Amino acid sequence: QVQLVESGGGLVQPGGSLRLSCAASGSMFGLLAMAWYRQAPGKEREFVAGIRVNSITNYADSVEGRFTISRDNAKNTLYLQMNSLQPEDTAVYYCNRHMKFGSPWSWGQGTQVTVSS
Repeated sequence: QVQLVESGGGLVQPGGSLRLSCAASGSMFGLLAMAWYRQAPGKEREFVAGIRVNSITNYADSVEGRFTISRDNAKNTLYLQMNSLQPEDTAVYYCNRHMKFGSPWSWGQGTQVTVSS
């Protein structure tokens, strides 16, 4: 069973930036499409950004042009660079398999991102 550990969240002012990291255990990471998701209070979990094995990326419309997903297969780590953060980006952020290409693993604890002045 793959374990996912997200980190890098925090409190940031509108317009600020954060870089999230997701460390994955096991040897499958480099062979699979991965993605970031987020869940705001009272809302369902939603897709944020995805990256395939060949590094092709896709983004939710709400973050396109502001967020960048990347991966380091040698370190089994997924990243999300978030710029121009807005209050509506406030949520718990999770990483997992890209569900367009496969079933998710067990969810990690996520990392809280709060955008507020």
